[in-house]
Amino acid sequence: MKKEAFINVMKRYELKFRLSKDQLAFFQNEISKYMKIDQYGLTTVSSLYFDTPNFSLINKSIEKPKFKEKIRLRSYGPSTKTSPVFLEIKRKLDDIVYKRRIRTTEKEVNKFLNGDYEFEKEQISRELKAFKEEHPYLEPKYLIIVDRVAYYQENSDLRITIDTNPKYRTYDLNLHSGTDGIPLLEEGGAILEIKVQYSIPAWLSTILAKGKIYKTSFSKVGTAHILSHKKDAKASKEIKVNQIPQVKGELQYGFTI
Repeated sequence: MKKEAFINVMKRYELKFRLSKDQLAFFQNEISKYMKIDQYGLTTVSSLYFDTPNFSLINKSIEKPKFKEKIRLRSYGPSTKTSPVFLEIKRKLDDIVYKRRIRTTEKEVNKFLNGDYEFEKEQISRELKAFKEEHPYLEPKYLIIVDRVAYYQENSDLRITIDTNPKYRTYDLNLHSGTDGIPLLEEGGAILEIKVQYSIPAWLSTILAKGKIYKTSFSKVGTAHILSHKKDAKASKEIKVNQIPQVKGELQYGFTI
């Protein structure tokens, strides 16, 4: 790779919550007292997930193992075949997420998947090559599109994102063919993610408890996989998104490291 590559390494806790329309309004009002929306504002985030022909990565993830991993290509805002995008390996052990990513282009990633391209000789490049060797014949399977707002707090590692209008599709599997897709949630619903390296502040735990907002195991690509296969099977009963099982617990977000 001739140009300098952007490499990013992250290790943090990531906790997910599904919000109803009312919970979303409540949370946005409360969080504005403590955090600010980042400089990017509302951004469309598109994530192209790769898997083996028999969906081995997604199927394993749906089984909710202690350890799981995925590989995806992500863009922020409109993209072309040559726009800067991020190729990511994301591994999760319990609630701890380890993410490795490198800035690249769709064209370079397609060459990499075909075995015709190598990134710079950095740790992430070796990990990508090893991932591909462990999971041969990777191919695009699902495109997930969300409208995202990110919040930050000065002098804090805490980051919060809210994804609205989440959609998926299994056609036009690239980052440059628009944002059409099938809804993943009921109208007005949203996905809240809390990302932190150490601990959640008491004020945030209080907001979540007051809004009866509980941690869930919701996965966007996992839900897309379930909905897609239900649709393909032409099930006699139509599956509803709000019937997809989720884990609900008491103050599971109030941990301290």
